[in-house]
Amino acid sequence: MQTLTFLRALGCALLCQLTLAAHADPLSYARYDQVRTRDLQLDLKADFKQKTLSGYAELSLNWIDPAARTLVLDTRDLSIAKVQVQDKRGAWQMAPYQLDKADPEKGQALRITTTGQPGKVRVYYHTAPNAIALQWLTPQQTMSGKLPFMFSQSQSINARSWVPSQDTPAVRFTYSARIDAPAGMRVVMSAENDEKATGKGGWKFRMPQPIPSYLLAIAIGELEVRKLGPRSAVYAEPPRIKAAEYELADTEKMIQAAEALYGPYGWGRYDMIVLPPSFPYGGMENPRLTFLTPTMIAGDRSLVDLIAHELAHSWSGNLVTNASWKHMWLNEGFTTYVTTRIVEQLYGSEVAQMGVQVDQEELAASIRELPAAKTALITRDADANPAETYTDDGIIYPKGAWFLATMERRAGRAVFDPFLRGWFDQHAFQSVTTEQFIAYLRKNLLAQHPAVMPEAELDEWLYGTGVPASAQRVVSPRLALLDQHRDAWLKGTLPTKDLGMDKWIAIESMHFLNDINNKASAAQLRELDQAYGVGKSGNNEVAYRFYLASVNAGYDVQQPLQAFLMSVGRQKFVVPLYSVLMKTPQGHAWAKDVYAKARERYHPVTQESVDKLMAAQAH
Repeated sequence: MQTLTFLRALGCALLCQLTLAAHADPLSYARYDQVRTRDLQLDLKADFKQKTLSGYAELSLNWIDPAARTLVLDTRDLSIAKVQVQDKRGAWQMAPYQLDKADPEKGQALRITTTGQPGKVRVYYHTAPNAIALQWLTPQQTMSGKLPFMFSQSQSINARSWVPSQDTPAVRFTYSARIDAPAGMRVVMSAENDEKATGKGGWKFRMPQPIPSYLLAIAIGELEVRKLGPRSAVYAEPPRIKAAEYELADTEKMIQAAEALYGPYGWGRYDMIVLPPSFPYGGMENPRLTFLTPTMIAGDRSLVDLIAHELAHSWSGNLVTNASWKHMWLNEGFTTYVTTRIVEQLYGSEVAQMGVQVDQEELAASIRELPAAKTALITRDADANPAETYTDDGIIYPKGAWFLATMERRAGRAVFDPFLRGWFDQHAFQSVTTEQFIAYLRKNLLAQHPAVMPEAELDEWLYGTGVPASAQRVVSPRLALLDQHRDAWLKGTLPTKDLGMDKWIAIESMHFLNDINNKASAAQLRELDQAYGVGKSGNNEVAYRFYLASVNAGYDVQQPLQAFLMSVGRQKFVVPLYSVLMKTPQGHAWAKDVYAKARERYHPVTQESVDKLMAAQAH
C-alpha cells in the first residue's frame, strides 16, 4: 500500500512540476512558472544559546522555462553565508546572489543567478533568534524545567524564516533532513519519525510524499513517545505524556472512520505531538506529525473533535492543497465539513448536529462584526492586496462547510460522498484553485443534478457576502431544550442549581456560554461559578467562554484569568480576551500589565497579533 502511495505521489508531483501556474501567488516572490523545487534536503544544527538553526538547504530543481537563469527564493530575516550550484560533473561551484529590500510581510527575495540550469542549489545560512516561525523556550518555560524546547509554525508564509524556499502552497516537494541537537533532546519533524532513533550522528528524517512549504515542521525538546495504535503514536513532554496518551486513545478509530468515507489514508503514519502551551493554534496538520495545543487535553476526551479536524486535513489540505492562500476555503471549509462527518461516524448524529449548530451560530456572530468584504469565501479580484481582502479565517471554516453540507443534503449522501471522494482521488498531491473545484463540481455533480446548486446560488455562496438566504440552519433538539432553560435562568425563574450544567457535554456548555455573553449579570455568573466551578474548568474551550462573559458582565475573574493568560498561548483564546479587556480603562491597564509578563511566553505569531491589538487600542 505504501509503495503504491509513493508512486502515486511521485506521479502527481511530476505532473504538477510540468503544469504552469495559472495564478501567481501574491505572497511569494518565487517564479514557479520558470523553475520549481522537487526535493529539499536540510542539514541543520540547533543552537539553543544563540536561538538559531544553521547549516544548509539543498534544493533539487525542475526548470520549466528554457530561457530562465535565475532562481528566486522566499526568505525572512535569514543570514545568507554563501550559495553554491552543482555543475554537470557533480562539483559545487559558488554562485552570485542578492537579497532584495525587505518587505515587512513577505520578507526578502533571494535571487540566485545561475549559469545554465543546474539541477541542485545549496544555500548556507542561519536563522534569526526572533524568526517568526520558531519559538525557543527556556527550561523554566517547559513542564519539567530541565531542558529548553523549540518548535515551528510555518503556516501561512513563515517557513521562509527558517528555510529558504519557494514558500507558496503552489509548489510541492519531497524532503529529507539531518538535524544536530543537544544531548538529551529528541528531534521530530513532519516526516517519517523513528520511535527508536537515538540521534547519534544527527536525527534523520525523510518525507517521501510531496508537500508544500507551509507543512514543513520541526520540534526539539525533552520528549517521550507512546504508541496509540498500529500506525499512530503521541509525543509529549514527560509530565504530559500520560494525559496525552489517554486523551488520544480513539485515534485509530478516527483514521478508520475517515478512510471509510474518503479512501485510504495516504501518509503512512498519523503521529501527533502535544506542544507546550505557547503553541498559537489548536492544531497544525503537519503530515505524519500533527502539532497539537495542550488546551485540547480536558481529561475526558471532550475536545477530540480537534483531532478529527487535523486528521481530516490529511485529505483536504495536505492531500489536496489550496494553490494560494486566496483559496484557503478549499483547505479549511472542506476540512470542517469532513470533521463533522468523522465526529458523526464515531459519536453519533446528535453530537455532530450540536457541533454544527454552534459553528453556525458563531459564524453569524463573526459576520456581524466584520466588514462585508471579509465574509465571502473568496474574492474575484485577482489584483487585490491579500492582506486587505483575504477572507477572515473564522468565516471560511464554517461557511465553507455549510456550503458543502447544503449540497450533500440536496444531493443525498449516496451521490455526494462519491463526488467528494472523487475530488480527493483525482487531485491527490496537487495544489488546486477554486476555479478547478467549480469545473469539477459542474462536470461531476451539477451536470447530472442541476437542482443541487443553481448557478446564481453557487455564485452567492462563493463570492457573496454573509450567508445566502437559502442556507438552512441546523437546529439541534437537545440545544433547543437547553435554550429554554437558558432563557428561564436569565429571567431568574430557573435557579442556578437546577440548570444541571454538571451533566452537560462540552458543546452544550460552549453553546450556553456563547448565548449568555453580554446578557448575564455579574451576580448570575458568580452563582454559575460557585455552583459548577466553571472558572476552574479543565476544558479550556469552556473556561475561555466563561472568562469572556465574565469580563463583559463585570464579574471579577482576574485571578483565574491571569493564570489562564500566563499559561495559554493559543491565539483563538488570547486575542479576544485581551481585546475585551481593553474596552474599559481599568481592564486596559490590567491587560497591559498581564501582557507585559506573559508576552515572552507566547509564540512570535501570537506576540505579533497582540502587539497589533495593543497598538491599535493605544490610539
